[in-house]
Amino acid sequence: MTLLDKDGVRLAVDGAVATVTLANPAKRNAQSPALWRALTEAGRALPGDVRIVVLCAEGKSFSAGLDRQAFTPEGIDGELSFLDLARASDETVDETIAVFQEAFSWWRRPDVISIAAVQGHAIGAGFQLALAADIRVCADDVQFAMRETSLGLVPDLAGTHPLVAAVGYSRALEICATGRFVHASEAERTGLANLVVPAEDLDGAVADLSAALLGAPRDAVIETKSLLQGAASGRSYEEQLAAERAAQTRRLRDLAGVGE
Repeated sequence: MTLLDKDGVRLAVDGAVATVTLANPAKRNAQSPALWRALTEAGRALPGDVRIVVLCAEGKSFSAGLDRQAFTPEGIDGELSFLDLARASDETVDETIAVFQEAFSWWRRPDVISIAAVQGHAIGAGFQLALAADIRVCADDVQFAMRETSLGLVPDLAGTHPLVAAVGYSRALEICATGRFVHASEAERTGLANLVVPAEDLDGAVADLSAALLGAPRDAVIETKSLLQGAASGRSYEEQLAAERAAQTRRLRDLAGVGE
């Protein structure tokens, strides 16, 4: 069932699995504010019984990054050009970027597990969108690169936190500052990719992983994801122990049918 199809984004739902597809292969799934609004809308449109969200892309490239027309004086039709945005007040710039970031931040909400299926180029905003997912399954032709610094900018689409979490501060800094390509073997070795498979096996690998993730009871998965997110966000060891106790208390009472 297709729930959304607009601005290069398509959302389809099949039972507990939703699939968000970047659907503009002619432009290598270049990104724009309209696409980001559609991604945000897709997140808001997810039915409550969805447990897995797969993010994939049509064509040879996952996403070649930001549509460069946004940097021209005329900008993208119907959108504020980035040159005009640069002349706006600090408050306006901050609010505008915060709206853009919504397209990248909802993928880690606790009630779903998100999987990015990444092939070919994932550059700049494309790299950050892949990083938005909980899990990345990559084709063996994948090429990640963070090119914002080469444009005199910084990665600002929620990608810096998950990149550091995946590969560590030093490697993340080197990847961002040089803008170099990270290929499949390095992505898998450093933890940037959970799994690398031949390109022709990408869809099957994601389907198998989705089925495996659906094997455990939903509430237990939600509690576990929340626990792990808390650990990654800097809880102390003692705080994490307390969080584990509280979560397990909720699970035991739920399983036993005992109210708190």
